Amino acid sequence: QVDLVESGGGLVQAGGSLRLSCAASGIIYSINTMGWYRQAPGKQREMVATITSGGSTNYADSVKGRFTISRDNAKNTVSLQMNSLKPEDTAVYYCNADITVVSSHYGNYWGKGTLVTVSS
Repeated sequence: QVDLVESGGGLVQAGGSLRLSCAASGIIYSINTMGWYRQAPGKQREMVATITSGGSTNYADSVKGRFTISRDNAKNTVSLQMNSLKPEDTAVYYCNADITVVSSHYGNYWGKGTLVTVSS
């Protein structure tokens, strides 16, 4: 089994910063793309940012210039630095990863989510 554990969620004031982290554990052969997704109350889940094993990134237009995704391949972790937070960023943030647990055995995994609340 593979576990993704998020940390760093919490309550912040608008304009503040927060850093989310996600660690993958288990029997892992390799991790391909990792990313962060979020789901606000009453809304569909949306992609926030993704990063490939080689470091190529992709961001939702709504967070470009404010959020930065990074990863540490040696530690199997991915982070999301969130700056200039807005109330509209309030959501449950989920970590996602494409993982090969054994050579040629691929799977997509989700963390349980961490709540980020931005007050005005």
